[in-house]
Amino acid sequence: MAARVAGDAVKHIRNDLFEKIQQLSGAQVDFFSIPSLVSRMTSDTYNVHQMIGMMQRMGVRAPIIIIGGILITATLDPVLTLILAGTLPLLGMVVYIVTKKGIPLYSAGQEATDRMVRTVRENISGIRVIKALSKTDYEKDRFAENNKAVVARELKAGITMAVIKPAMNLLLNLGLTLVVIVGAYRVNDGVSETGKIVAFLSYFTMILNAVLGITKVFTILSKAGASSKRISEVLNEEEDLKIEEITNSDEKSNIDYHIVFDNVSFTYNKREKSGVKLDDDLASIINISFVLKKGEALGIIGSTGAGKTTLVNLLMRYYDVEKGAIFINGRNIKTYPLQELRSRFGVVFQNDSIFADTVKENIDLSRGLSIEQIEDGAKDAQAYDFIMQLGFGDGEDTGYEYPIATKGLNLSGGQKQRLLISRALAGNPEILILDDSSSALDYRTDSNLRKAMRDHFKETTKIVIAQRISSIMNMDHILVLDEGQLIGYGNHEELLQTCEIYEEIYQSQMGDES
Repeated sequence: MAARVAGDAVKHIRNDLFEKIQQLSGAQVDFFSIPSLVSRMTSDTYNVHQMIGMMQRMGVRAPIIIIGGILITATLDPVLTLILAGTLPLLGMVVYIVTKKGIPLYSAGQEATDRMVRTVRENISGIRVIKALSKTDYEKDRFAENNKAVVARELKAGITMAVIKPAMNLLLNLGLTLVVIVGAYRVNDGVSETGKIVAFLSYFTMILNAVLGITKVFTILSKAGASSKRISEVLNEEEDLKIEEITNSDEKSNIDYHIVFDNVSFTYNKREKSGVKLDDDLASIINISFVLKKGEALGIIGSTGAGKTTLVNLLMRYYDVEKGAIFINGRNIKTYPLQELRSRFGVVFQNDSIFADTVKENIDLSRGLSIEQIEDGAKDAQAYDFIMQLGFGDGEDTGYEYPIATKGLNLSGGQKQRLLISRALAGNPEILILDDSSSALDYRTDSNLRKAMRDHFKETTKIVIAQRISSIMNMDHILVLDEGQLIGYGNHEELLQTCEIYEEIYQSQMGDES
């Protein structure tokens, strides 16, 4: 029963924790960090599982033996029972002092584990780069340092908690010695009997073993206490992306615009819990404003770290703006339920995920799309031909049933990008976002993709982040970012005349061709 209850309880804790993690905003995930969330889902819940199981076994049995033993010894010889009872406050004091020191040490140990998990994740995801640069020895040393730190913190916590058992042993055996001495005097004085003293010593030994068993409970309880605090921090985290009520001020005067950025500023890794004033010097983007009508295409270009992806994160409300507002169809995005808001988008991120599943499921992602929609998306993304060739001659499932390896390791870079674009296009989205998603495509494939988007997605508002001017030069609007600031906005011809940085990018990329 203890094992069943512990398993069921932790199953529900894990489910609740996973659901809460799904609801965290981008800022909250940054605050906790992914490795920390992983260790809270795994090692911390394991510690809680151990505690629940132990509490139901030793945590119930030992107190019953202690309380029952004291009551029985009280009927045998009340004077000797007072000696036994006198040791209990001392035992409680030892447990309190050691446990108070032990819980923070276990918390520090879990934080060290977080860092070790981060190192493992980075190494596994970047194993090819590490091998290519012959950095395996360096990474082994880096992991060894993290591993050493984890062991050192666990050792310190373990040594601290190990004080409980010998301290209890000492106090209880001193009490037992006093019982023997006082009992001998009482028998000699004729106020007690030898049989009662022998029986009392037997009960005292039972109580001693039960108390020593409780020391194990307190050790596990201290570790679980640190883990449960870390779990509670996530579960009790206040909802960051709250849905606001629609007010008159949320409606823009010109609802002809599909997307409106109204003087938007934002900073990463800055959790404003007490209304701290935004420091423009630290902002990732500063005072960005632009408008798009339905069906228009916006190209975004700029140097690395200029804030291009940040605009997408804010538009899809992974983060909330700190100044200004964003509107879709004349309505502040903060008034949309998150699922309703994000269902409007088809998006390909810079480092998007391909799952260990079939081609079909990687495009569908459990959205219930028909095979016709999946095929249309693949054709528009220029992925249909290579998908049809997958698996032939290998004796495996072919075409859309071809199994993709984790992270698409059995696909080329261009194939992965086309598969991801197929996923975004298959749902016929209201807003299409492509974040540097054609960098691995050759010019011909990229050109065919842009033509398919113009022909088949005329009602879809498109936002394309690119490093190549050729991918965005024919779009209705082009936004040029530099260090989070808008330094150019217009069409291709206008920017060549008005934006020096855009002209420099154009000359460096297209100068030879022109």
